[in-house]
Amino acid sequence: MLFRYTVQCEFTGNDQDLIDRWLNWLLPGHIQDVIDCGAIAAEVIKLESDNPTFAINYTFPDQDAFVVYERDHAPRLRAEGKQLFPHEWGLVYSRSTAEVYGQMKAEP
Repeated sequence: MLFRYTVQCEFTGNDQDLIDRWLNWLLPGHIQDVIDCGAIAAEVIKLESDNPTFAINYTFPDQDAFVVYERDHAPRLRAEGKQLFPHEWGLVYSRSTAEVYGQMKAEP
């Protein structure tokens, strides 16, 4: 069963330069690192909210692949992100996981 890992990042300030630098780090670099470490797909969406907020939805082939990612790769990748974009700059992260019970796509 597919497994979804979502990282949400809220910018408490409206510093467009910081947001642009973060997006340039995220796309494609950091996202590609997560894919190289076990994810099979990722998407970045900007949420409707008072503060600029993005959600990155990573899809893993199953929960076991995510567990390996969390154990073997996530600490290093998270540390890199914190070093480049410390929380003191106004970035607030949250994470969630979910099993994907079904997906549908429109027929062409």
